[in-house]
Amino acid sequence: MENNKLIASHLLKINAVVLSPEEPFTWASGIKSPVYCDNRLILAYPDVRKDVIAAFVNLIQTHYPDADVIAGTATAGIPHAALIAEAMGLPMAYIRSSAKSHGRKKQIEGIINPGQKVVVIDDLISTGGSVLTAAHAVEEIGAEVLGVAAIFTYQLPKADTNFTEAKIALETLTDFETLIHLAVENGTISGTQLEQLKKWYADPTSEDWQVQK
Repeated sequence: MENNKLIASHLLKINAVVLSPEEPFTWASGIKSPVYCDNRLILAYPDVRKDVIAAFVNLIQTHYPDADVIAGTATAGIPHAALIAEAMGLPMAYIRSSAKSHGRKKQIEGIINPGQKVVVIDDLISTGGSVLTAAHAVEEIGAEVLGVAAIFTYQLPKADTNFTEAKIALETLTDFETLIHLAVENGTISGTQLEQLKKWYADPTSEDWQVQK
């Protein structure tokens, strides 16, 4: 099985990604979504965790082979970054959303030196705003961000725009399109539900895709 389908199948199997067109979830932004992703569940399944880290290592060796440091976003990217760094024998750091207001007032924990090449790890990409904030923090100290690597992306056009404008590369282990088609193949959702999910993807801010009750 191809890596992107393997990771998607794992996410569905452990309910890290839940598809619910009839009972949509509400994101923090207020957008109603038929998809909910909680990749923290991966940590509870050793076999899944092993495959995810192996896929990350392969992705980084392929797309970011010059990486000097693996940096996770706080908090979701931290455990994955630690496991990737261990597997690759590389230093690991993590990046807060903003600098602490006390102590040494650091935003980046660990050591990233100016000139080093960094891969930023996140678990999930929606619009990309939070991980790009982390990437910019790395750039501000004089290090080079080779790109971002994440487990799953919703493939929202807003994310494409944000990464393009930031001139930062993005690679993911799997994505929304792969996952929903696999969900039809294995009977997790019906063809009708697939069409609803496609309508949501076409315009996430609209509620026209929702089932009328």
